[in-house]
Amino acid sequence: MIIPLANRLKQVEDYYFVKKLEEIKKLNDAGKDIISFGIGSPDMAPSQNTVQALVDSARNSKNHGYQPYRGLPELRQGIADFYEDTYKVKLNPANQILPLLGSKEGILHISMAFLNPGDKVLVPDPGYPTYTSVSNLLSAEIVTYDLTEETGWYPDLAKIEKQDLTGVRMMWINYPHMPTGAKANLERFAELIAFAKKHQILLCHDNPYSLVLNDDEPISILSVPGAFEVAIELNSLSKSFNMAGWRVGMVVGREDYLGAILRVKSNIDSGMFLPVQLASIEALKNEEEWHDARNQEYFERRQLIFQFFDKLGFTYDKQQMGLFVWAKAPDTIKDVPAYADFLLYDKNIFVTPGIIFGKNGGRYLRASLCVSQARAKMALERL
Repeated sequence: MIIPLANRLKQVEDYYFVKKLEEIKKLNDAGKDIISFGIGSPDMAPSQNTVQALVDSARNSKNHGYQPYRGLPELRQGIADFYEDTYKVKLNPANQILPLLGSKEGILHISMAFLNPGDKVLVPDPGYPTYTSVSNLLSAEIVTYDLTEETGWYPDLAKIEKQDLTGVRMMWINYPHMPTGAKANLERFAELIAFAKKHQILLCHDNPYSLVLNDDEPISILSVPGAFEVAIELNSLSKSFNMAGWRVGMVVGREDYLGAILRVKSNIDSGMFLPVQLASIEALKNEEEWHDARNQEYFERRQLIFQFFDKLGFTYDKQQMGLFVWAKAPDTIKDVPAYADFLLYDKNIFVTPGIIFGKNGGRYLRASLCVSQARAKMALERL
């Protein structure tokens, strides 16, 4: 290169799966046939009405231009209806909903809107690596907070308050939790709301898994009284609607918070493709039976992955929810990442080492449910 890299890149590496998926491709090209339980990329199709709406609208030559930065009013209304039906949360579609080109991109928009260099941000360990990488890109100071099996993978707020919280502007939370599958509950959310008010911290709740293998009523943090004052929520059609590659997400919350995010977003992208918006409106209307059928398939796959971890001697919580199984290694396995490599190179099975989600994930492996039952049974046979 004729110029040096920006200093911000010294603080971040490529996303873990960039290199790992390239490595797996090379192994497959060499004839290894790797069964990958890696990323949570749904392998089932969206509903037929969703796909048909995309096809029909894409045929219209008038539907291929730039679109409003706030998204179609009809899409925002569809999201509002979905939130009221699913979470019993009423949102004003005019100013409390902002569609995004995926919630991962939204993490960047939110962080750019509210973090200055040197500001502190509370990030969970284990947690979604993008919270950390985006904060590093913006030269924010990361303050990790521990999540452990002993606390049910919830933050110990009393322990956090013993830290110096001066300069903390934001806190990332994510329930149902990725990677552990820990469930959300309104009492815990109420504690977090009170904590945020006390310390003047913006809570950013990432909520893409609430419809996947959830035996309880799905909940939103915004259903807690007082939440709109201190919290915003990200959501997505990627996991619950089998639309990961479509890049359809949303951030919801108070008008002034969303207005700041829009100021960033409108300078980065040029709006969502109209046929994708129209198809998303249809997706949000999916009948409960469609979601039940998806969850039944994931339930059967999860049973096979439980068997997989049983064979390895790992332990896990059968009540975990979401798109993954999070399992703890037995004491006889001293180096869990090395064991993951053994499975990859000796058994041609890829399972994600939990250490990539933080130091508290060091004794765990994570397996995605986005693998067919036939492939999961093949993995069992390989063991």
